[in-house]
Amino acid sequence: MSKIYSVNNDINNGVDEMAKILVVDDSPTEVHVLQTILEKNGHEVVVADSGEASIEKAKETLPDLVLMDVVMPGMNGFQATRQLTQQKETANIPVIIVTTKDQETDKVWAKRQGAKDYIVKPVQEKGLIEHVNMVLSS
Repeated sequence: MSKIYSVNNDINNGVDEMAKILVVDDSPTEVHVLQTILEKNGHEVVVADSGEASIEKAKETLPDLVLMDVVMPGMNGFQATRQLTQQKETANIPVIIVTTKDQETDKVWAKRQGAKDYIVKPVQEKGLIEHVNMVLSS
């Protein structure tokens, strides 16, 4: 699999390779915000609008990273994260939870489900890219 290289600007902190990132959120507005930031910073974005769809999309596209909302109809983001991190085909894909839930118990629960990081909405570009690059480079 070949990687596409983007221009290394300051915000990317030395991460030169463009990553394929699966954004999972049932809000078209949130998807647009995340997609705009990620594409502006040289990443390819794939979208799923539910926990169930995220499992299928991850198996189909094998992204480098998943940004997962928590509160969605049907399977929530914690349940989807647990499935992604436990299934053989997707176990090595890191997940960052991106949610409005800012309680410490939620952060602990996310880590127990297999999430590598946790970001509270609303996201800021610099913070999002720093978290994405930290997880991608680890």
